[in-house]
Amino acid sequence: MHEFPIRVYYEDTDMAGIVYYANYLKFIERARSDWVRQKGVDQNAMKDEDGVVFAVRKVEADYLMPAKFDDELLVETRAIQVTGARLVMEQIVKRGNELLFQAIVTIVCVGENGQAARLPANLRLMLH
Repeated sequence: MHEFPIRVYYEDTDMAGIVYYANYLKFIERARSDWVRQKGVDQNAMKDEDGVVFAVRKVEADYLMPAKFDDELLVETRAIQVTGARLVMEQIVKRGNELLFQAIVTIVCVGENGQAARLPANLRLMLH
C-alpha cells in the first residue's frame, strides 16, 4: 500500500468551507502518480518508448464525510487487479482514523490514436 499526505488549502474548499467534491479526484490522481513513480514507472518514457499513456476508464466514488480547510489527509492507494488490459486500484482518503472518501479506479493504456492498448508486460510486472 502506498501512502500520500495531502493538506487541504483554502482553494480546495467550496463556499461551505468543505473540500469541493471534484478535488478528491485531484487528490487521488496525485497519489496515483506518486505511486506509479515510486514503483519505478517513468510515464514520459512509457509514452516515448511504448507509445502508450495511462487513462482513467472508470471511477466509482463514495463521499463519506467532509474534509475541511487545513485538514491533514492521507491518501492510501493499492492495486487490486493488474491484467494485460487494465489496472484496478482502490484509493481511500482518511483524516486520522476517519474514512472520508473511497474510490475504485480503473486505468487503461491508450495509444497515440486514442485506442485502447495492452499494458506493456514490463509495466504489469512493476505495478503488481
